[in-house]
Amino acid sequence: MSARYAKRATPKRKTIGYLRVSTADQDLAKNKADILKLANNKDLGKVQFVEETVSGRVSWKKRKVAELLDGCSAGDNILVSELSRLGRSMLECMEILSIALERGINVYAVKGNWQLDQSIQSKIIAMAFSMAAEIERDLISQRTMEALRAKKAAGMKLGRPKGPGKSRLDAFRPEIEALLANGSTQKFIARRYHTTEANLHNWMKKHGIRKPQSAPPLRVETTCGKSTLSG
Repeated sequence: MSARYAKRATPKRKTIGYLRVSTADQDLAKNKADILKLANNKDLGKVQFVEETVSGRVSWKKRKVAELLDGCSAGDNILVSELSRLGRSMLECMEILSIALERGINVYAVKGNWQLDQSIQSKIIAMAFSMAAEIERDLISQRTMEALRAKKAAGMKLGRPKGPGKSRLDAFRPEIEALLANGSTQKFIARRYHTTEANLHNWMKKHGIRKPQSAPPLRVETTCGKSTLSG
């Protein structure tokens, strides 16, 4: 048979079960069994599992679910026990689902029998998720601005506090002042504390530390064959 009439191989689709728990003592066995049953009912093929134990406070972009999305292609399937396993908030869940549907990745959830694929219904849901996520971001921004305005109206100063910030040289201030008093150069001190002369100079300026003035050299005066010292 010529290559012209050769049947093109259909790319194999992946089916991945994502399992996330918040603490190490939670059992994944039941969730895994539920996902396998769902995959069998939907005829989704062999399931590869991605497991992680991580706090729900960690952003989804720093978890394995982000790598999972990047590694999936159009037509691949992601299965979860429930949609709340995807993100730590409704906003995160909506963001993940919007990205998945935009890339053509199918998402299935055991709880509630959710199915987000390329059907018309799913596209409508994806549009609703996208709009809801944008509205939620706007609401968060508005709440933040309102809180800042309320603090400002109450007389609270906003922004970074004035004055010198913390420096690793602060812990060595007594030593540095002692070295300066004994005549050590700024170059020597900067090298001793692993910083630059410019940083040391700025730090001294911020803290009002001045290098002691050197005493004027003594002059030798000779009068009638006798030498005397004068300041």
